[in-house]
Amino acid sequence: MADTAQVASAASSKDPTVGLAAVRSLRVLVERLEELQVGNAREQGWTWEQIAERLGVSRQAVHKKHARGRGPLRRKD
Repeated sequence: MADTAQVASAASSKDPTVGLAAVRSLRVLVERLEELQVGNAREQGWTWEQIAERLGVSRQAVHKKHARGRGPLRRKD
């Protein structure tokens, strides 16, 4: 499902196949938006604590999720 209006409409469908597909699409969209905005915040000098506060999660959670490969002490997996 590519169109945002279509996904929003499908999310309330009585057909579980349609509704669950919409939920999946929304989940993917939210993940992409979070990645984008966390990156924007970090580029503007925000701390992990500031970002975590706005997202309503712990600093450790947001750092673990988004800090992959950043910084001189990060291991390369």
